[in-house]
Amino acid sequence: MSGADETDAERDETDAAAGSDADPQADRSPRRKPVVVVVEPETPGNVGTIARAMKNFGLTDLKLVDPPELAEDGEAYGFAGHAREDVLPNADEVTFDEVVANYHTVGTTAITGEDDRSHERYPFKTPAELRASLKTVDAPTAIVFGREGRGLNNDELSRLDEVCSIPADDDYPVLNLGQAATVLLYELRELTVDETQLPDTEVTRAPESDVERFHGFFDEFLDATGQREHVREKNALLMRRLLGRAHPTEREVHSLLGTFRKANAKLEHADHLAAKYDEPVYPKE
Repeated sequence: MSGADETDAERDETDAAAGSDADPQADRSPRRKPVVVVVEPETPGNVGTIARAMKNFGLTDLKLVDPPELAEDGEAYGFAGHAREDVLPNADEVTFDEVVANYHTVGTTAITGEDDRSHERYPFKTPAELRASLKTVDAPTAIVFGREGRGLNNDELSRLDEVCSIPADDDYPVLNLGQAATVLLYELRELTVDETQLPDTEVTRAPESDVERFHGFFDEFLDATGQREHVREKNALLMRRLLGRAHPTEREVHSLLGTFRKANAKLEHADHLAAKYDEPVYPKE
């Protein structure tokens, strides 16, 4: 072995040793998002609808197999919303063979096989099951939609890796192409959308001291209504269980406190007036 060869080998060993100490997450690229493929779409409007759904759920790469003409002043761009600015004009025209050769493919179908005698359409995953499956791997993936009227045929499905079907009423399981794409991409959003427009859904429960104050006011309210003791006890427990499940916020509890404070004050005032003018109090059971 020459000196140059020894130097190269030593360098390789040094690089390998350095790599072993490196953070395994450091060079890991973000998860690749699926591409969406539409095979022989017949209606430009459906292509626009799919592009819009992609934009809604964080996808940008649209591929079309033998598409119709998509004029900028036509219904595809009219249906695409803001996707007319990027998703639709950047769509690639490809062949079915290219998709199969370059991607892990998921074909979509409404008509499925009920058992393993239909190898092309069975087994199949629901969108939720597909999301769980794709979440565990990182691979170039294509979600493949078929034609509006006929979908993907058996020969095409047999060349794809997985099959997905949206659960629908058995009497009419076939969804419009744009609707099917929207439902499926919505279900996959955990894999494609980092943040949504929705606010933080975590709830900060009101302090227990405020919750207990509310229960005290509610007990006073029940007592003022003149219910029998065992009924009051049951209703007080019902309210405690109900509020316990609801995890009310501080603002919500304070609103309830104010409401029942006023209600109790009015009931107390009514009792005072009844006693003063020798009128019957609120009728008791």
